[in-house]
Amino acid sequence: MQVQGAVGAWLLRVLAALGALRAAAASPAISEARPNGANRPGRFLSLPVPQKCSQRPKEFNFRGHNYFFSGHQAQYRNSRLDWLDARNICREYCMDLISMESQEENNLIFRLIQNEDVPYIWTSGRLCDFKGCENRRDLEPKSVFGWFWSATRGKMAPTNQTPRGFGYNPWSQTGHKRQRQPDNAEFDINGTNESCLAVLNNVYNDGIAWHDVACYHEKPFVCEDSEELLNYVASTNPGIRL
Repeated sequence: MQVQGAVGAWLLRVLAALGALRAAAASPAISEARPNGANRPGRFLSLPVPQKCSQRPKEFNFRGHNYFFSGHQAQYRNSRLDWLDARNICREYCMDLISMESQEENNLIFRLIQNEDVPYIWTSGRLCDFKGCENRRDLEPKSVFGWFWSATRGKMAPTNQTPRGFGYNPWSQTGHKRQRQPDNAEFDINGTNESCLAVLNNVYNDGIAWHDVACYHEKPFVCEDSEELLNYVASTNPGIRL
């Protein structure tokens, strides 16, 4: 199921819906503000780079998709990027940020985080709170029904329900406001919406779990093959090996 008006398809360089942001210092998860340049209007989604797609890192494979963790790649080992910059790195490789659409895939990423002691990572999860999402009764309330995987444009299960095929609800039971996620906690601090989905590693003594986070925060990331981008590059570059 697609979310109408979500971040656009690969042919369109869609404007990122990241509003003016101010630095915050309130908790471990809300204290990663970029000192300068947090507000960078006019940013777009990147198109794939055929040579990078052909040579993309294939660190591990799950159900026919290749993945890589930024912390395991020399050029990104020390990189912490905001949500859009991380997504664009992935897209240049014909990949996108990870979408955990099954419990098996979710467990795969949770194990990576646990084994590598990673504090947090970005996913492709996004709240449909930008232009095109207005007056959508099917998305209200947004905190429950408004989340989707931007990489596939697949709508997520309501946040107060266990996703189909999961044995539990992966959203954390707590956070900065000591209430279950998503809680949009940063809005109360500096007016910034928590519109992106990150996996945090026990930041709130809650184990490894999903949290809504303001998109300007900087984190490592996991990239996953994008069928859409791979098919596009294959069709426009005859003979390329992907």
